[in-house]
Parts: sequence; C-alpha cells; structure tokens
Amino acid sequence: MSDESGMRDASGLSGLNSSGQEPTGSIQLRLPATSANLGPGFDTAAVAFDFFLEIEAQAAREFSIAATGRDAELCGRLENNLILETYKELLAANGRPIVPLALQLANAIPLGMGCGSSAAARLAAIQLAVHFGRLDWDSQRVLEEASALEGHPDNVAACWLGGFVGAVCEGRRVHVARVDPPENWRAIIALPAEPLATSKARAVLPGSYAQRDVVANLQSIAVLGLAFAQARGDLLRLAMNDRIHQPYRAPFCPLLPLLLPLAGRDGILGVALSGAGPAVLLIVDGEASLAPACAVIASATENRVAAAPILCRFSRNGASQFPEK
Repeated sequence: MSDESGMRDASGLSGLNSSGQEPTGSIQLRLPATSANLGPGFDTAAVAFDFFLEIEAQAAREFSIAATGRDAELCGRLENNLILETYKELLAANGRPIVPLALQLANAIPLGMGCGSSAAARLAAIQLAVHFGRLDWDSQRVLEEASALEGHPDNVAACWLGGFVGAVCEGRRVHVARVDPPENWRAIIALPAEPLATSKARAVLPGSYAQRDVVANLQSIAVLGLAFAQARGDLLRLAMNDRIHQPYRAPFCPLLPLLLPLAGRDGILGVALSGAGPAVLLIVDGEASLAPACAVIASATENRVAAAPILCRFSRNGASQFPEK
C-alpha cells in the first residue's frame, strides 16, 4: 500500500496470512533470521537470510515444547521462554483465554548473536496469539505490535516482509520500504564463542555524538539502500561504515576489529556487526567467493570463531504460514 510519502506499510505485502482461521488443528510457521543495522542503519535497516525458526503448534491440555536445532536446550525450556511469555501476555492483554500449546521447534537461528532470534520469536508469538486467540489483526497490526515489543522496527520488518528493508516509525505506525537483495550476493556470519545481550550492547552507547560522525553515518546509509537496490557491490565497503554504534560495541565483539579490514578483498564487499553483535556479517560478491572469504576469515581470526561460519543467501521471502494438517 502506498501513502503520500511514497513509503509503504505492511498491508498487502508478504508476511503471514492473519485472516481468521479457527484455532483448531495445527499451525506451522517459518520465520527467517535477520541482520539489522548493516553498519550505519542503526534501528533502521535490516535484511533477511535463508535460515529459519520453524514452528508447529497445536492446542493441548498443557504447554510443552520439543525443540531441535541450534540452542535446542534453551529453546525447549518452558520457563522464561520468549515465545510462550509473549503469547500468554498478548492473549491476556486482549481479554482472550490462554490456550495451552504443544510446540515443535526446529531452530537454525543462533541466540544472542545478533541474528534476529528475538524478532522471529516475538513475531511467532504474535501470530500464535492471533490464531489461537482469534484476534482480528491484519499484517500491519502484527508488524506494529512486534516493533513495539522489540523497541525498534528493523529486524521485525525484515523478518516479516523479507528482503532488504528500511523502516521508519510515526508513533506506533511503522512504514517500510523494501527491495530484493541482489541474487548473486551471499552472506557469511562469523560467530564468536560468547553471546551478547542486546541490553548490554545498547547500554554502552553514548547519549550524544559529534556532528562529523553523524554526517558520516548519514552519507553511508544514504548509499546503503541504493547499493542493495542497484546491486552496487562496489559501494558496500563504504556504505557499511559506521561511527554510531560499532566503535562502542567493539570491546564486547572480539571478531569485529579483526574482520573489518577484510572489506574490499577476496570477494568480500562489506563487513559490519550483525545487529547488536557479537556476530559479524560479511557480504560477498557470489558463490565462488565463499571459500576464499572463509579462508581469510579463518586467518584473520586465528581460528577463534566458536563454530563454522554460517554461509547463506539473502531471503526475498518473509515469514510464512503453512496450511494446517
């Protein structure tokens, strides 16, 4: 849907179908990982990847979770579970009975690494509440509820709609512009040993910035969206530069100073923290560059990464819902 400003909201865009299904049988959800900020786009820009949180849920006598994949033990806990807590809070806030669920999770998104795990979890919880609570919410309402819960719109917009997004808030209203990332580009996500809580990553940021740093970020973010839209890989080295958050988070993100110098060599187009970190996102120019890029990453980090890097494509598709069985 277009408005007078030329921006788009989530109405009519890809995202889960929130039409009133009966809360019976099972519902299957698939939500992509995301990376926000991409350097200069603090709380504004994000992109979706082709690895996912997948959920099958059905009404049950009591809550249960069977989890597989990354961080399965954490994902399978009933206590302090972000999906379940958000689901129950939404139903209670909207005067709906809390329907216990049996969840089967297959998770490929690392937790606490800056890959959009909380955005995927909150969007999943909202859609579960919409389905089992019979909430008459359209796609735009789902996006705005998720943005309010996250405190910023970037990850949830990319997770909900797919592709590369820029998002701006007008009160609670979220306006989104999106493009499909270039088909040939690939992403590498380097994972350190320890996660980093987003709250801690935000706490280290200053309350004000020098004008020269703000101007530098404005220049970079202005080019970043056009680089994605026009497949201008030659611009990413500069377009992913940041002076607003990465310098302050670098002490808690040990891979970042080691990998930032790789931008512009061995097929690596640009480098930035993935979200608030501590994982690092490297964008490469194509499939053939993945192996040499991984070799220079291993050399630069002296094999201090916690696990094999995630090699992936960008996802043009956002969250999806599969038919009930």
